[in-house]
Amino acid sequence: MTAVAPRTPARRAPAPHRYVDPTVRDRRERAAGRSRRKDTLEAAAWLAGVGGVSFMLASGSVDVTSVAGLLITLGRIAGIAASTMIMAQLILIARIPLVEQAIGHDRAARVHSQLGRIGFLVIIAHIVLLVAGYAMPTQTGLLAQTWDFVVGWGGPMFMASVGFVVLCAVVITSYAIVRSRWRYENWHAVHVFSYVAVGLSIPHQLTDGESFMSMGVAWWYWVVLWTVAVGGLLAYRVVRPLARFLRHDIRVAAVGTLPDGSTVVAMHGRRLRKLGARGGQFLLFRFLQAGMWGQAHPYSLSRTVRDGWMRITVKPLGDGSSALRTLKPGTRVMVEGPLGIFTDESRSGDHLVLAGAGVGITPVLALLEAADIRPGGCTVIVRAHSEAEIPHLDEFRELAAARGAALHVLVGRRGDGWAPAAFPTRLAQLVPSIAGADVYACGPQPWVDAVLDDAAAAGVPDDRRHAEEFAW
Repeated sequence: MTAVAPRTPARRAPAPHRYVDPTVRDRRERAAGRSRRKDTLEAAAWLAGVGGVSFMLASGSVDVTSVAGLLITLGRIAGIAASTMIMAQLILIARIPLVEQAIGHDRAARVHSQLGRIGFLVIIAHIVLLVAGYAMPTQTGLLAQTWDFVVGWGGPMFMASVGFVVLCAVVITSYAIVRSRWRYENWHAVHVFSYVAVGLSIPHQLTDGESFMSMGVAWWYWVVLWTVAVGGLLAYRVVRPLARFLRHDIRVAAVGTLPDGSTVVAMHGRRLRKLGARGGQFLLFRFLQAGMWGQAHPYSLSRTVRDGWMRITVKPLGDGSSALRTLKPGTRVMVEGPLGIFTDESRSGDHLVLAGAGVGITPVLALLEAADIRPGGCTVIVRAHSEAEIPHLDEFRELAAARGAALHVLVGRRGDGWAPAAFPTRLAQLVPSIAGADVYACGPQPWVDAVLDDAAAAGVPDDRRHAEEFAW
């Protein structure tokens, strides 16, 4: 008998190793981490509302055996949902760094607005369901029951009723059809009253809400949630700006006007790098000069911040931006921010494309200066009707040459896409490696949309298309 040696299975050839630049790998890991933080924040918002409803169900006060009981239960759920939305709104607009860096200011503001519209309808449902539910067993009528809630239930419920009236005024002025006829300054002044409405509505939840009035675990749960939301707003919208105002002592150093009509405001201060502002971001500037101190306006940095110096370049498109020309050297400045994720930190690709037009040109200049790029790894596109309309064009040319970036200055009347009619180019023509790039576009919204649509058609995925919106 002859022994046969077992057959050794053939080895599978290892898959070819694809080299990934360590810098690109770090960018992708950073982007993945930001995505995880965004998902965690979204999940936390949902869980906050679910927790409130769970405490309501566990309280033993739920009655769904009658129509009136069902209406009251649904009204209570609507109240918890509306309160959770308001908390989320406050956190989104509080300018908390964790939220800003994960979501971005533009998206946070957009979700804040969407939650406001939905939440207002949920609040109306909360009121209507409770009024109907309480009126049904006693047959007192809807108007009589409403009056009983407003007057008969005491101070907290009356405060909540006044808050609802204030909120109605805020919502009406927030709709686009009204906002389009209002100056930003007027709209902003009215919108501030939404905080008054929220403050007036909180007490009745803790004194009259059956789920949270017992001073037990549920009460503390609700108090903690409101403390986080309101505390975050106060900490980052009030305390932090005041602390930075005292710490950095920012003052206007010089004001000038460029040939295109833009106003340049240079400011000096102490340890300004501690602000943490990156190229491409913006801050809210409140200039403490007569007629200007009451409003804070968002302006992008037009160069990276030095320890004792920073600069903004603003086109005079409204009352606030036009008034910058009247600033006097020495005027003190209060800032909030930095805001936005239109920065090099958001990249995950191996090439950088920066496209700017109109008011979006200046943040592109700051981003070009600050970005981590290698020679040949960046393409800059500047779009205007004429070279005379491009602010700091000489600085663009100097920086692009110094950093090894390709600069395309495209001027002329706009064609069907984002490029001039006389030069109907595409991103893929200017950047052969466009599919592996990050594309940043900043400027008028229709132009930005056209650039990003072109990038999408060229194979740039959604997470590598970045925009900075100029809207309120």
